[in-house]
Amino acid sequence: MSAAAVTMMCIAIVIVWGGLVAAILRLRKHPDVPDDDASGEPV
Repeated sequence: MSAAAVTMMCIAIVIVWGGLVAAILRLRKHPDVPDDDASGEPV
């Protein structure tokens, strides 16, 4: 592979894994709280 291809692959890997880490950190700081209305029963 050429140097440009390796560089682009590394950038893509950092973007994907960085997004995953950012999403995990955000969910740890602000967890999704289930609504009481989400039980599936009609109101």
